Amino acid sequence: QVQLVESGGGLVQAGGSLRLSCAASGRAVVWHYIGWFRQAPGKEREFVAAISWHDDMPNYTESAKGRFTISRDNAKSMVYLQMNSLKPEDTAVYYCAAAFFSGSRVATDYRYWGQGTQVTVSS
Repeated sequence: QVQLVESGGGLVQAGGSLRLSCAASGRAVVWHYIGWFRQAPGKEREFVAAISWHDDMPNYTESAKGRFTISRDNAKSMVYLQMNSLKPEDTAVYYCAAAFFSGSRVATDYRYWGQGTQVTVSS
């Protein structure tokens, strides 16, 4: 079992920054790949970024490269998503998720999900 709790969402102006946090717990957490997804109203859930607990090879979607940075703190079992240069189109509910398959960008591969945190970027 893996439990995930997101925090850090909020309202920010375009060009601003936010840092999302994901607190991961559970005996199996170290065996899982941790990803961030987002879902805007009326749209499908989409992959944003992911990282393993065991290597330094983060995985980003094209729209996140250069603006978002995923990182982890193994000692605290925390995964972070630093989001800079935010745009109105980044507005969505952001979810932290855990997958057994490393490197996956597919939502159906992620078995465990947090409750989500709202990010709203105003223009």
